[in-house]
Amino acid sequence: MQNEKNIISQRPLILVANDDGVEARGIRHLATLASRYGDVIIAAPLSPQSGMSSALTVGEPLYINKYPDLSENVKVYSVSGTPVDCVKLAMHAIVPSRPDLILSGINHGSNAAVNNIYSGTMGAAMEGCLIGIPSVGFSLLSHDPEARLDQCDPIICHIIDSVLTKGLPEGLCLNVNFPKEVIPAGVKVVRAAKGYWTEEYADFVTPYGRTSYWLTGRFHNEEPDCPETDEYWLARGYASVVPIRPDQTATDSIDTIKEVLGS
Repeated sequence: MQNEKNIISQRPLILVANDDGVEARGIRHLATLASRYGDVIIAAPLSPQSGMSSALTVGEPLYINKYPDLSENVKVYSVSGTPVDCVKLAMHAIVPSRPDLILSGINHGSNAAVNNIYSGTMGAAMEGCLIGIPSVGFSLLSHDPEARLDQCDPIICHIIDSVLTKGLPEGLCLNVNFPKEVIPAGVKVVRAAKGYWTEEYADFVTPYGRTSYWLTGRFHNEEPDCPETDEYWLARGYASVVPIRPDQTATDSIDTIKEVLGS
């Protein structure tokens, strides 16, 4: 696989990944917006990879396929693996130089609150953060494959421009979510809401009498009235931006745990 030597220019280089797959409307929309600000390479999963978080493919080979360009400034590849595989393999075998920015999305479905820990969309963004590249994940609170995406454009463009210009603090990436079916009333930089999933599986019995299970469930927001959280503002028609860290060390609890363990 040869790197995209012909894309080298004076413009910023932007790598775009997702978890909905290379054919998803969201990633193509995001890449087209990003091409206003730089040369874009899409490296996306060959098939949908929702819920893969930061999973890696370790027991089988990976393959890269070239797709038709979206435009002169948007090259498209698929990777036969997870969202994190896409970022890692793009860095190894596709991009001609170190990207200035990594974007992930636009995901069809929420990655607000606790959902970001499961998200392949945010897995790709966090992988970019781990290798020291400013990274942002975008999600829309709608699973409708035909949902309107253009209502998010002004905020997406503002974030891309701002992060390219000013960068992000070391060790941080951004988790951006948009309300569905409305033009966002604004942007709120907040924390993730506390919550959990209930009734997570539905039980079925096959015609052969074997019990099977289908992932379902309902998200329970523990603090629906807290204006410091993403879920609060998303419910009121605002976009949310949550800074997150791949490093999950609870540094403020180290002394407490030392006391618990007597060390």
